[in-house]
Amino acid sequence: MLKTLLLYVLLLAAPVQAAPADADASRAGAKPGAPQQQMSLVYDLFRNGHKLGQVTDTFNRSGKDYTLVSETRASGPLKALWPGVIRLESRGSVTPQGLRPARFEHARSDAPHKRATAQFDWAQRRIAYTYKGQAWTVADLQDGAQDQLSQLYQFMFAPAVRTDLALQVVSGRDLNDYRYASADGGTLDTPLGPLATRQYQRVGQKPDEKSITVWIAPARGNLPVQVRVVEDGVVLEQRLVRAQLKG
Repeated sequence: MLKTLLLYVLLLAAPVQAAPADADASRAGAKPGAPQQQMSLVYDLFRNGHKLGQVTDTFNRSGKDYTLVSETRASGPLKALWPGVIRLESRGSVTPQGLRPARFEHARSDAPHKRATAQFDWAQRRIAYTYKGQAWTVADLQDGAQDQLSQLYQFMFAPAVRTDLALQVVSGRDLNDYRYASADGGTLDTPLGPLATRQYQRVGQKPDEKSITVWIAPARGNLPVQVRVVEDGVVLEQRLVRAQLKG
């Protein structure tokens, strides 16, 4: 059960930075500020208010190329039950339209045979998957598609963020079309200070679908400051505890 919950959370991960609010920049559709070149972020991970572990994200950019890595570990008494690491990695390029993934990998240190990869073939508009020794291809890759890890960092790099967001998301084994509706997210208290936010919530097609909500801070370049996933009565949340940012 713990491993499944941790996998849910890895759908979403992103950085935050403290700064004074900017009324003009907080409007929906505001352009993001200058993105960071390097980031190291640590989040506490909670299930229904109880701490499960930590998520550590790193972002590095060299010229037009970027690398994103996210690692989740259990902590405290749960570490004995789940000593492994869940690792996501996204590699690609930074374009005028934002991040353009080239390769995505999802791996677990306790189950190396379950490593899943997705290779983006933008010229042929398709994705090449590998998982458990099997390989297959899926067509219909669309402009602006993101992977599980890059999708939230795209808020930072897109030239503008629309009020309602449609996004094609590639995981290690499938391809999904998500829609998000935006609303005023209010001011959230964070370890780095209060931040005015916009809220993006996934619009589900079925009553029992997983709910995903992201709060971003437009005044700080559309950096996500809170992430919440709700499914089957379970609430998973990531809360930032440390951040090192380099422009």
